[in-house]
Amino acid sequence: MKAVGIVTRLDSPDVEKIGKQLVTWFKDRGIDASLNQPLTPGLDMLVVLGGDGTLLHVAKQASNSDIPILGVNLGNLGFLTEVSADEMYYSLETVLAGDYRVEERIMLAAAVIHGKDGAKSAPVYALNEVVIVKDSTEHMVRLRCWADKEYIATYRADGLILSTPTGSTAYNLSAGGPIAHAELDTILVTPICPFMLESRPVLLAPQTKITSQLLAPAGDVKVIIDGSLQWKITDDDYLLVQKASKPLLLISSPLKSYFTILRNKLNWGGSSIDLPLPELVCRHC
Repeated sequence: MKAVGIVTRLDSPDVEKIGKQLVTWFKDRGIDASLNQPLTPGLDMLVVLGGDGTLLHVAKQASNSDIPILGVNLGNLGFLTEVSADEMYYSLETVLAGDYRVEERIMLAAAVIHGKDGAKSAPVYALNEVVIVKDSTEHMVRLRCWADKEYIATYRADGLILSTPTGSTAYNLSAGGPIAHAELDTILVTPICPFMLESRPVLLAPQTKITSQLLAPAGDVKVIIDGSLQWKITDDDYLLVQKASKPLLLISSPLKSYFTILRNKLNWGGSSIDLPLPELVCRHC
């Protein structure tokens, strides 16, 4: 590697201090390192120091420039920032030695089509989810939903989550949606607190274009993308969501598997360490 970017959590002097130490660490190894600078396509890797929110903040830029990300968790939960603080230097040494794996995580592109004039907004990108949600607790909303040109259903619910597999462990999981392995190529559609319990989550093919229309009376309804308010919509508007053209390249932790992370973060039963498959079975795998 010749050039590395480092991004730190905003408004955290302690994390920025670690970032400066990491710049020195890379330069001692003959690698040019920049701290909190605009991303350029020439970077070989981006190290994110913070939590999942910090990584989400730079995901689209890194995806667009084909820059793989190594996430170091200096925040709370850390599903995306897999490497813990005490594992950071060992993991970086492993990456520099070429012993690492890059995962491709699909992203979503969302846009609003205004029903009155057909004008379409610029796309906004999501690594986790696109959420349509009402602003009050008084009434449910009604949302028509199509997969390409095929009508799915009209949901009566508190909202609708359109999620990537990466985001399946975020809001989707809290709303009762399934966990989808992060490297799957699919889009999850999960209603939030639906009126009819039969309104279950569905998984759609990755090439599907999903259209949602808000029906009157609607009140205040928002579209939130990866935790940030993006639009307020009315019953004149259509939300179009589809797979983005480029994935996010995520360097997986060399010390823990996907299911190890799930067991640790979700408190699943069983050992917190990986249990190897017996050799007598492996011979037939």
